[in-house]
Amino acid sequence: MRIKIILFVLILGGCATPYQEMGITGGVAAQRMTTDTYRILARGNAYTGATAIQDYTLLKAAEATKQAGATHFAIISASDASRAGAIVIPGQAQTSVVGNTAFTTYTPATAHNFIKPGQDTYIRVFTIPAGKLPPQGVLAADEIIQFVGSRVKRSE
Repeated sequence: MRIKIILFVLILGGCATPYQEMGITGGVAAQRMTTDTYRILARGNAYTGATAIQDYTLLKAAEATKQAGATHFAIISASDASRAGAIVIPGQAQTSVVGNTAFTTYTPATAHNFIKPGQDTYIRVFTIPAGKLPPQGVLAADEIIQFVGSRVKRSE
């Protein structure tokens, strides 16, 4: 029984969440809140690193900025939406009788802790004319797509 549980867990979440639309195994989504404000939601599974979720958030923010016809965005707020949990494999006791003697072997329960990283971020999009320097803290969508987009693992 223990092996079946471990195999099920490995099959279900055998690899990190790729950059994809939000689904059962996680992903990223942009939701328009106002004309120039978006909420970016990013969720990973237990095999996804927190850095990957940050990259997914930035990349989705840049893509939402471009889709809105803007050139730059600023992060208004961000919050950790990570979830922690545990998979508990129950203990087992097996008793064998040999002659008049009973032998019991006990395997204790084990708990495997995990963290599923997540991030909720609000951004505001801007259009800044070419040649004009953006204000401090404002990011260029094209640069994020170029640099962050090149290292993001995408769904197949």
